[in-house]
Amino acid sequence: MIRLSRWGVWCVGIVVLTAAASGGARRTVAFGGEAKPTEPREGVSVPRKSAAPAPRPESEPAPDAKPSGGVKPAAGKLALPKPAPGGQPRRLAPGVLVTIPPDLQAADTVSRHDVVELLAVDQKFDWAKDVAFRREIFCLEFQFKPVRVIAVDLPQPSGLYQRKLVWYLVYCVRHSGKVLRPEPAQDGSYDIQEVEQPVRFVPEFVLDCPRLNKRYPDRVIQLAFQRIAQREDPNQRFFNTVEMVRDLKPGESVWGIATWEDVDPRIDRFSVYVYGLTNAYRWTDSRPVQPNDKLGQGRTLYRKALQLNFWRPGDEFDRRPTELEAEIRFGWPDKPAYQWVFRPLGS
Repeated sequence: MIRLSRWGVWCVGIVVLTAAASGGARRTVAFGGEAKPTEPREGVSVPRKSAAPAPRPESEPAPDAKPSGGVKPAAGKLALPKPAPGGQPRRLAPGVLVTIPPDLQAADTVSRHDVVELLAVDQKFDWAKDVAFRREIFCLEFQFKPVRVIAVDLPQPSGLYQRKLVWYLVYCVRHSGKVLRPEPAQDGSYDIQEVEQPVRFVPEFVLDCPRLNKRYPDRVIQLAFQRIAQREDPNQRFFNTVEMVRDLKPGESVWGIATWEDVDPRIDRFSVYVYGLTNAYRWTDSRPVQPNDKLGQGRTLYRKALQLNFWRPGDEFDRRPTELEAEIRFGWPDKPAYQWVFRPLGS
């Protein structure tokens, strides 16, 4: 028989009481060097451990989670709309979209120039003077909502997140199917005919402020793009500028979003130039060709672009997105709201 000291008796008693209170499955208690299973006693209610919470999906943040990088979320988060029943795109009220009709001009199908490279060889090449360059011309219909602003936490090179204001433009392009094609006539002139055929759409958006000498090409900001798409219409398929490059069939329309970041808050008047809606172009030769010039040196190419003018009466100190976008208005008080212009390549 094993004799236990008073301290040993206390230790054994604590172990037995702990095993009886824990309950549940059969447990093993060490007693006197021998392992014996214990059973919960009848009539004793045994507390059970609550089931562990189901793991949260990686894409769903915890309720009290903070953005990584130590950035605190801004007060008054934007409430994103829920998808409409049936998954149909939202129907916009009349006047929400501004529509710019296609600007198809027969004059854009031809341009006359001297072939300066040939005249540099021999000025007597009369057939290289005032040569007509003819081409097919298309122009797309452009619909858009005025420029808006959204605050988004964007990753920085330091690895942290920074809350920034992203300016964006929601738009829709539609190909009416009309393409102007010059066809030679029997009398030696050319007739302009309308034909239906697919066209290649390669968009480019530039936000320009001449007063501050600021120019912002659009950038693909994926985190902001997802937030904007959810905000504008969760059931509409939007494309960024890169994804938008495609062949448009007659009658086809596509929705897109152009985005800009780090826009100077002092901007009060600005223009958005939309390239790619038409393939019309012009060029000028600034000087005669020199013997050692490369092909095309001294030549400036101009692309036809749609100029959309916006202004806002606020100042750079008002950085609240809701207040800022409410002040951005389409059209200038003293100039046309939009116009088609030819701008140098790269501007």
